[in-house]
Amino acid sequence: MCALSNIGVAHAHIDDYLPEAKLTESTASLKSGYVGAGISQKLLHGNFEWVNPYGIAYAKAGVFINDDHEPGVQVGFRLPYHFTGTDQNGYYFGIYAGHLDSIELEGETFTRLGAGLDLAYVMLDANRISTISLGIGASEKIEGKNGSEAEMEPQLQFAYSLSFGAF
Repeated sequence: MCALSNIGVAHAHIDDYLPEAKLTESTASLKSGYVGAGISQKLLHGNFEWVNPYGIAYAKAGVFINDDHEPGVQVGFRLPYHFTGTDQNGYYFGIYAGHLDSIELEGETFTRLGAGLDLAYVMLDANRISTISLGIGASEKIEGKNGSEAEMEPQLQFAYSLSFGAF
């Protein structure tokens, strides 16, 4: 036991592994929760956005505007990269995952899960978040009952959302 007490042990704090908190100065003036709506490729959705010192986390739930209006959900996180002026407006890098596509195969509608990366321009202040983004992701392979397939493939995702400070 004495040998163990003489060994120096270094402990890393979780803060050592987190990215730089770029929204810390303004977090007090911002609301934490924003609620709104938008469109992500073919997904018409309502969304909730949570602003924290490290960026913006979001969840989207809605329906695809093609085919049978299948439901879809996406989640993601955007990290501030470069601010361009007043408030917290600027470029943010992001990751997202969820239902990326709705396709018809052999007369049946399928929603495809996937994930991707995006670059967004975010206009953020205490009253609203307005985001326009372009992402690239990949959606899952789908197989129909009779053997036809929709392969895993890269796809662009254009998205726009507008949210207002709720709390």
